Amino acid sequence: MDEAALWRRLVAEFLGSAFLAAVVIGSGIAAQRLSPGNTGLQLFENAAATAAGLFAIILMFGPVSGGHFNPVVSLVDAAFGGLRWRDAACYLLAQGAGCVFGAVMANLMFSLPAIDLSTKHRASPAHFLAEVVATVGLLLVIFALACSGRSRSAPAAVGAYIGAAYFFTSSTSFANPAITVGRMFSNTFAGIAPSSVPTFVPGPGGGRRHGVWSDPRPLSQVVARGGRRHSRPPCRPARGAVRGPSVTAERPEVLFLCIHNAGRSQMAAALLARYGRGQVVVHSAGSDPGETLNPAVVEAMAEVGIDITAERPKKLIDDTALRSDVIVTMGCGDACPVYPGKRYVDWDLPDPAGKPVEAVRPIRDDIDARVRALLTELTPIP
Repeated sequence: MDEAALWRRLVAEFLGSAFLAAVVIGSGIAAQRLSPGNTGLQLFENAAATAAGLFAIILMFGPVSGGHFNPVVSLVDAAFGGLRWRDAACYLLAQGAGCVFGAVMANLMFSLPAIDLSTKHRASPAHFLAEVVATVGLLLVIFALACSGRSRSAPAAVGAYIGAAYFFTSSTSFANPAITVGRMFSNTFAGIAPSSVPTFVPGPGGGRRHGVWSDPRPLSQVVARGGRRHSRPPCRPARGAVRGPSVTAERPEVLFLCIHNAGRSQMAAALLARYGRGQVVVHSAGSDPGETLNPAVVEAMAEVGIDITAERPKKLIDDTALRSDVIVTMGCGDACPVYPGKRYVDWDLPDPAGKPVEAVRPIRDDIDARVRALLTELTPIP
């Protein structure tokens, strides 16, 4: 990603971390004031607000930065090759600064001193163990979702898990070194004394190779072997298989992907756009796009009343793939990149390149039938 994209991501990480800290600390202050003397109710109110707030924050900023808001997640991303180490270092600074800023804002919103170091001691072996369990569990939740093609559920799942971990861990599940640092600056219900911080920071660090929070970006794992670089993406789906459940988005997005984006993927996109009638958002792209469309493909589509003469082969970009609910690959094999957490369908179709229109028609008709079946699945009739 270029520097402009990096700055956008850093702003998203800063704001997301600031909102997260403000939610955690602000709801803790409110709970303490609304339910004085009732610690159990205070914890419930704090947990409920944090779970709901985390869900919304990930939805807001996840598409921009990946929605890390956690140094552990950024380090995992960098370890798997999805984030440059320099960018990861910048993420850590943005997250820490955001959490401190959010803590200050929470204090000010409740007419407290902007910076008031906490005196709430939480350090103990049991708390350390609780943080290890909470963090590993969080990362496993996200890893399981990514491997099973359910990453769209990550914001809700992460919020629900953190809300539950408030109660089943003795530490109330900080699970985030940046939040731990931010909570030092508020001497309130959600605060933590500076002397207790070392107990909490190593705990989250212990899980740094177990998975990723809710990052929707491709976490391609690049491994050096024998002087060559091989892409080793996690949870790669088997060819010909469909990974993940049916899409339930109000307007699902489908990406048709091949190598040149000059034939099969163009026909599929045009047919789905016709039959979908605005119910589905359609994209097509190529890993190595050609210069122009295949003339025989243009002619074959004209025969069924679809004019694609204005279309041009398009280069695949990450943003398009990341927005898509289903990625349909067409004979591109390992040339097509794999985005963890996405649902894949592989259509084994002949390549129309160099074939006359007579040979393209059966390919077109095969695609037509597959598109109709896919549309029925994506937009089932009540």
